[in-house]
Amino acid sequence: MTKLSGMTWRHPRGYDPMVETSRKWMQKTGVEIAWDQRSLQDFESFPVKELARQYDLIVIDHPHVGQITDEGCLVALDTPSRRSELDEMSRNSVGPSFKSYNWRGRQWAFPIDAAAQVQAWRPDIMETPLTQWDDVLDMAREGRIVLPLREPHALMCFFTLAANIGTPCAADGGADMIGLDAGVRALDLLAELLPFLDDANFEMDPIAASEAMAAEGSRLAVMPLGYGYVSYSLNGFRPHRLRFANIPVAGTEGPTGSAIGGTGIAVSALRQHADLATDYAFWVASSEVQHTLYPSAGGQPAHAAGWEDDIVNATTRNFYRSTRSTLEHGWLRPRHNGYMTFQQSASRRLTEGLREKHSPRSIIADLNTLFRESF
Repeated sequence: MTKLSGMTWRHPRGYDPMVETSRKWMQKTGVEIAWDQRSLQDFESFPVKELARQYDLIVIDHPHVGQITDEGCLVALDTPSRRSELDEMSRNSVGPSFKSYNWRGRQWAFPIDAAAQVQAWRPDIMETPLTQWDDVLDMAREGRIVLPLREPHALMCFFTLAANIGTPCAADGGADMIGLDAGVRALDLLAELLPFLDDANFEMDPIAASEAMAAEGSRLAVMPLGYGYVSYSLNGFRPHRLRFANIPVAGTEGPTGSAIGGTGIAVSALRQHADLATDYAFWVASSEVQHTLYPSAGGQPAHAAGWEDDIVNATTRNFYRSTRSTLEHGWLRPRHNGYMTFQQSASRRLTEGLREKHSPRSIIADLNTLFRESF
């Protein structure tokens, strides 16, 4: 029996579907895949090349693609003999998920999990989700808001707000990331919430924020911006069951501009069984798996077949249909070699500036400098 190894991220949404689909894959093919887990913070920042030396399959974040292309540590998956499968995946990608793993004309991963910053809310406290950003400030004054601001999530909130008000940050080099006045406007929308938020928000990622909302006795009613985790919409997962919706709108164009997240399945170019690993990658990203086995095991699919499935939506309180517009109109982060270093440095500068109440103009000027230097 051939045995492969894989690395994913530590959460039921990230781990359970990989284990369950691999169990089925072994029954079908005789190929075993053993999965390890890493923290969400490692997932967002750990060098992929180091993982590619140890694992045949790696679940990655799309902003890594510029770096991994230059390092040559992953297999390009756009195999000419499987063009029909690639075209089907591309046509049925939720939002820019499939596109996000394409760099310099090659496909470096397949989307298996689609996500963006969306809104989480407590239906036992509120009758409907928020629709306008002004309502977020009102709820914050009541002490009912949680907002994940742990690095890099404050930066993700800034990206989303900047795009939603019609001034998206640049994805390419040659200019500032954002105009000074536009950047200050977006930053002010974020900063005006801070007097009403517990300092613990700066230690929270979206998992911790969702846990805080769903905990027994919690009075938190809304996470206005945070990567959606379908697990918290499942019956019995936590004491309080969350619902999810499109982001509250700060601009005039609806729920647009949310910073795209999600995950893709990639194949190491530094290991011996790339062909076998590629076969699994095609299968786990296919419609066949993405609207059946993957969501039933607690995963959050990236294929439209999963997002449109009646049974999948019924078991998740319409998680997918209720957030689809935000995903379809999301904003794609830069992906050049150098972006991951920028994301770490910019997140640190933004978080420091928010906590210490630095001048918004100085924060934006520093972010622009870091962005230019990343190229």
